Amino acid sequence: MSHKISLTHIEEDRFDIVQNSKTLRIDASDETVSTGVRPKALILSSLAGCTAIDVVDLLRKMRVEFSEFKIDVEGELTQEHPKIYHTIDLTYFIKLNNQEDKSKMEKAVNLSQDKYCGVSAMIKKFAELKVKVEYL
Repeated sequence: MSHKISLTHIEEDRFDIVQNSKTLRIDASDETVSTGVRPKALILSSLAGCTAIDVVDLLRKMRVEFSEFKIDVEGELTQEHPKIYHTIDLTYFIKLNNQEDKSKMEKAVNLSQDKYCGVSAMIKKFAELKVKVEYL
């Protein structure tokens, strides 16, 4: 399996990426005039999306019901060039319908981080990934 994207220059520091017939704007402009997302921050978005898909799928299979689910990701960049993430904090927020399902939530997160999420596996090659779960 492989993935393919196509990037087209739009103007100045703006580019459009097409993946699976869907367009995403990339922009390196100042945040006040930006029309798109930052390339490095997409790594954090990819991490959140990858593990969210895993965890929600695993919870469904474990018959765990919840009313809220959210992930926050924050990455700290190095000072020197090329600036890369050296630490990333990944926090899951969930409101379980049954508080006794906390162990299943922990299991789902661990399976995602240790077995299924390829983005997590890639990130762990260059950054410290700190993971926690907060219950709402």
